[in-house]
Amino acid sequence: MKDEKRAANGQPPQPNGSLPNRILGSLRDALNAASRDDRSGEISIGGRTDRVSGKAPPEAQKTPAAPVAGRPPEIPVVASHAGSTSDAVRDAKGVTRDPRHFEAGDPATQSLRAAAVGPKTAAPAVAAVDPSKTQAVRGKPKVLRNGFHSDPVVGWLVVVGGPGLGAYRPVYEGNNAVGRGKDQRIPIDFGDATISSEEQAYIRYDSMDRSFLFVPNLSKTNIVAINDKKPTGAVKLELMDVITMGRTQLAFVPFCGEEFDWSELSDLKE
Repeated sequence: MKDEKRAANGQPPQPNGSLPNRILGSLRDALNAASRDDRSGEISIGGRTDRVSGKAPPEAQKTPAAPVAGRPPEIPVVASHAGSTSDAVRDAKGVTRDPRHFEAGDPATQSLRAAAVGPKTAAPAVAAVDPSKTQAVRGKPKVLRNGFHSDPVVGWLVVVGGPGLGAYRPVYEGNNAVGRGKDQRIPIDFGDATISSEEQAYIRYDSMDRSFLFVPNLSKTNIVAINDKKPTGAVKLELMDVITMGRTQLAFVPFCGEEFDWSELSDLKE
């Protein structure tokens, strides 16, 4: 009925009659035309014949728009069936893909390996012994006695009264001049002006008999005393004798004597 109406309107009726038959006929023609592409280079679709050529379709031949100032030029993206968008961008830039590099979304599992460990570094050498540090003594120590550092001390005078209370002065071997001056061998320079600046008295130690003698200088004005006695000549000193000079009292403490003397050291005799 529809075909008769179209014929009445001036349109020729279709060959196969109904609409389903026309669709199947068009599909059949397309398949037959596809089988003839390799020979004729023509494709017949729905009664229209297109010649296949090497030129791109009119839509693809459009000239790309000029880049806008201040904006980077657009990079054409070539779609790939097997690759990702990042692969297409690298192909457009001419960048070779590193097979060890994986982009997000790639169907692969990235294997992370620790950096190769080089040869073991040799242990640092033991530093040389610093002579400023205390060293441990192993075995029996060897003590050297090849010379005195200074005049050997044989006793002391300790201030037990007057200026300089609690101080001390060493007594050396041989003759020792006692006075207020700093140039004296035993200087009692604690501020007592009643002591003579030079040779107020003498203290002598003799290593031959290992004895101490106190000899006052009778030429001086101020008088000296030993245990409250005013000697006029040499007096033998004993442990804890108290010598009074002016307003100062000095206690005598011997180091050498009958029990010990520096001459007993065998190394010093050699």
